[in-house]
Amino acid sequence: MTYRYALDLQLFSGEKTEKATPHKRQDARKKGQVAKSQELSGAVVLLSSFLCLIAFGGYFKERLIYLYADVLHHRLTMDVTAENVMVMFSDYGVKLLLLLAPIFLVIFVMAILANYVQVGFLLTGDPLKMKLSKIDPIKGFKNIFSMRSLVQFLKTLLKLVIIGFLVYSTIWGERDQIAKLVHTSVDEAFQFTAGLTMSLGLKIGAALFVLSVLDYIYQKYDHEKNLKMSKQDIKDEYKKMEGDPLIKGKIRERQRRMALQRMMQEVPKADVIITNPTHFAVALKYDGSQMDAPEVVAKGQDYVALRIKEIAKEHGVVTVENKPLARALFQRAEIGDSIPGDLFQAVAEVLAYVYKLKGKIK
Repeated sequence: MTYRYALDLQLFSGEKTEKATPHKRQDARKKGQVAKSQELSGAVVLLSSFLCLIAFGGYFKERLIYLYADVLHHRLTMDVTAENVMVMFSDYGVKLLLLLAPIFLVIFVMAILANYVQVGFLLTGDPLKMKLSKIDPIKGFKNIFSMRSLVQFLKTLLKLVIIGFLVYSTIWGERDQIAKLVHTSVDEAFQFTAGLTMSLGLKIGAALFVLSVLDYIYQKYDHEKNLKMSKQDIKDEYKKMEGDPLIKGKIRERQRRMALQRMMQEVPKADVIITNPTHFAVALKYDGSQMDAPEVVAKGQDYVALRIKEIAKEHGVVTVENKPLARALFQRAEIGDSIPGDLFQAVAEVLAYVYKLKGKIK
């Protein structure tokens, strides 16, 4: 009894326990509501940037040396005129673009790839629309103290702790080498600093990538949870998509009546009604100038068969009782179809009898 009461209470309260339907998922996607982690895109960009610096380190070094060499060798003795300055800045602009092109290209490609892997191709302007609910102070206050905000705060705190730990442990591990920098050359100090920076960047990028993957899993879980529907929601969606079953039933009933009425209007034009005498009735019509074979213009069972025979009697259409032929025609031929080829002989005999009865010759 308690279980039954709890179940009824759950249904009445509309608790969202069912998975989202494909239609609701599609609507949510159109509105830009997808499972996506912003952390993943940032971590991928950061990690790929440091990997790019390692892969193209020689290229960057060569370009930088050439840029500074050009300044020291040629530009210090240059005549300062408006034209020369413009040429110099345009030349340096091109060289800087060539210098930064690899890392910009890698960041651009990886950012697009990270988004595509998460949500696929999605282009929608719905999130940019002005909505009054976005500036609702009460709703905004609730969002500040929501579970999502708490999770976001914990993620930020965890990232700070991890980054702080990695920076501390990496620098502390190199403390002896850092102390010796005062006795090394500038080139050695630069190499050590660059290596330390790259090592620290890769560690932080890898750690953030792992955290972002976990965040994506959580975002997917939270997205699925928010999309869940109650049983009533599913029923309402079905009614909205397919129409109210009661209305659809009335429409089908009306269509059936109209089709039956049209069929009954064809009965007086038939040449013969073949019956089984109480269960089936099939009305046939044949016009040798227009038809290759007799056609079924009406058929029915039980009450409809009785109505066909009544209309035939009112309009003087001959009714012939032939149980096997009536059953075969009813089961194998639809309204408007020609009779099956193996029934030609049996139908021809019936039509010959009817024409003879009416005094016709065809």
